[in-house]
Amino acid sequence: MGPDMVADLMRKLLIEALLLSGPVLLLVAVVSFAISVVQTLTSIQDQTIATVPRLLVTTVALLLGTQWMLHQLVSY
Repeated sequence: MGPDMVADLMRKLLIEALLLSGPVLLLVAVVSFAISVVQTLTSIQDQTIATVPRLLVTTVALLLGTQWMLHQLVSY
């Protein structure tokens, strides 16, 4: 296995990691932005109000996307 093959394999691995993590990260970023806007408008600055919904959205997104993610990993 030469350096070119290793570099190509690493490039494909990083692209696959971005494809798998991208939808979950985008969803959590949107939810975080929405929570930040609501907290700013209502002047509520409690950390649990921001943390709990992000954890729930992350968990639900990972549970719903598990089959697709596993299919992507197996095909890789």
